[in-house]
Amino acid sequence: MYCKNCGNAVDANAAVCVNCGTPVGQGMKYCGNCGNEVAPGAAVCMSCGFAVQNKTVAAPGAKSKMAAGLLGIFLGAFGVHNFYLGYKGKALAQLLISVLSCGTLAIASEIWGLIEGIMILTGSINTDADGNPLQ
Repeated sequence: MYCKNCGNAVDANAAVCVNCGTPVGQGMKYCGNCGNEVAPGAAVCMSCGFAVQNKTVAAPGAKSKMAAGLLGIFLGAFGVHNFYLGYKGKALAQLLISVLSCGTLAIASEIWGLIEGIMILTGSINTDADGNPLQ
């Protein structure tokens, strides 16, 4: 058995990983079956085929898909949804387009935000800037 947070071997009777202190079974960076690194948001380990993601337990600090989508639909002209998800560059671009044009180009930025909001809600965009899956 391996720690899902750091990838080191863990005793089967251990409550926490002695290397990183994470409770056994928590974490999503490494496969608990083989210890290899897992792609962010992956449902199975590509090395051994083991299911690595427990759909019933959200990762600590996971961002809400619903919140991000609604922010994109209603406040997309200002890039609020991208600030929320950690995409600072895109968010700043949307904000500056709207503000520096005194609102004349805000419609373009709003359409951009509306499309991204819909993509978030439909699952086309399903991770934040750090690669963590949205809940």
